[in-house]
Amino acid sequence: MQNRITTYLNSLGNKKLLIPFFTAGFPSLKYTYEYIKAAESAGADFVEIGIPFSDPLADGPEIQFSSKTALDKNLKLKDIWKLVEKVRKHSDIPLLFMNYVNPLIAVGEEKFITKTAEVGIDGLIIPDLPVEESATMQLIADKVGLSMTFLVSPTSTEKRIQMIDKATTGFVYAVTVAGVTGANKKFSNSTDDYLHTLRKELNHKFVAGFGVSSSKDAKRLTKYSDGVVIGSKLIQIIREAKTEKSSVLKIEKFLKDIRKTLS
Repeated sequence: MQNRITTYLNSLGNKKLLIPFFTAGFPSLKYTYEYIKAAESAGADFVEIGIPFSDPLADGPEIQFSSKTALDKNLKLKDIWKLVEKVRKHSDIPLLFMNYVNPLIAVGEEKFITKTAEVGIDGLIIPDLPVEESATMQLIADKVGLSMTFLVSPTSTEKRIQMIDKATTGFVYAVTVAGVTGANKKFSNSTDDYLHTLRKELNHKFVAGFGVSSSKDAKRLTKYSDGVVIGSKLIQIIREAKTEKSSVLKIEKFLKDIRKTLS
């Protein structure tokens, strides 16, 4: 079964991936939709859509705030599925869900994954799903044509990196720093060494995330990686914009500047 993510990756060449992250329902579903359109217009390759969760272990203050805002408005999973269907009426850009295990299990693994594929999502990122416990979800995802992305971190052993590389069916997500997401992280020579090591050890393409806040960060992290994920900085831009309408323009401009750096 054809998958937009794997098809895109197979034809990527030397182009670096730009993957923005938006929390579904922040500040509203209407504007999540507008941000996805703006991201595509700015040259994003994939878009990661975060499903709000009350106990997000990998997310820092900005994304926690956006999740709480969406949940306080009584956002439901069915609303997010409808959002994806709306996007798919005009766009073929590869889309991923970033979500946690508990809500997925609450819905039912097969029901969640099957419906997610039906509405037009191409891949899943589940930060708290250990690769050792992923076999059942992987089988269901394979059956409906969803790719699975797993995370490696600076503390991952060589053995674990190999295990994650083998299990991944899309791209690998390289967490750049120990801890949670957040804008304005400081990257060091050890970050460069870590990504250089991953370049040698991974067969899959991999992107770097957690803390990417500027064109300078993106350029540095893509020296060895295949692209970057930007989330917290985008939430920050949205929160600091004077109006929701102006936030769309600011998001598009910021991502265009990153795209120019990566081109």
